[in-house]
Amino acid sequence: MAFERLGRWPLDYRPVRYPGVRLSFRGPALDLKRGYVACMGGTETYGIFVERPWPALIDAGDGLACLNLGVPNAGPDLWLAPGGPLPLAQNARAVVLQIPCGMNLTNPFYAVHPRRNDRFLRAAPPLARLYPEVDFTEFHFTRHMMHHLLALSPERFAHMRAAVQKAWIARMAQLLNQIKPPVILLWLSNRTPGAGTQGGGIDTDPAFVSRAMLHAIAPLAQATVIAVISDTARAQGTCGMRFDLTEKEVAAALPGPLAHREVAEAVRPALVTLIKQKGPAPRAGPPDNP
Repeated sequence: MAFERLGRWPLDYRPVRYPGVRLSFRGPALDLKRGYVACMGGTETYGIFVERPWPALIDAGDGLACLNLGVPNAGPDLWLAPGGPLPLAQNARAVVLQIPCGMNLTNPFYAVHPRRNDRFLRAAPPLARLYPEVDFTEFHFTRHMMHHLLALSPERFAHMRAAVQKAWIARMAQLLNQIKPPVILLWLSNRTPGAGTQGGGIDTDPAFVSRAMLHAIAPLAQATVIAVISDTARAQGTCGMRFDLTEKEVAAALPGPLAHREVAEAVRPALVTLIKQKGPAPRAGPPDNP
């Protein structure tokens, strides 16, 4: 068919802006005077190449809409920055917060772009001393740099990774302590949280984040939802996604429509329960056996 030869047409994300926030978010716009649930996250929450991402698929009850505050490649640096989405989250009935990548944040070893948190800006003196043979001006993205540093020296890499993970825990704790509404942490990944302190690899997000890190921040949230995308959803590839043909490789690495439905189904019970509660509930950590 001609349609298949030409590829799928790109999506119109209908970007919108809200008062007091410098960023634009995926539309359609919501009436902020009505009750809503704020969904904060990165690329998967924004829903690149998918017509209805998981925030749009959740029915939280009580007539509450879900405000999609996802920003591609977002992390704690963006969420905590002036002009970020935090003011919108503060007025929500509840917040669903996607666990971000563990290496996309400014830390004692390097700095990232304040809005595109996956972009590497510069090495700090401790990283330059740890890898004196590396020209860090060659790197534009954190993931590319991590692959290079790991290949050069797994021992030195482990030292740097531990410091980055420690910084992530501190920054996430700072964020959670500033969010006033109850928070549901959302682990959205192709894998379960890794055991021990090392966590996942570089290529599977949320990279660097281990089960131990998740347990460290879980007491600051109301609940934790583990949403692991099924093999069935992953096998669908780009089916049902809309993108330019030049973006096919990028689309293949992101969740498709079925994966987003799975995430919405995983989040909905915890969110509905939270909304129905009349008073604050005890805060709980992540389950030991997701």
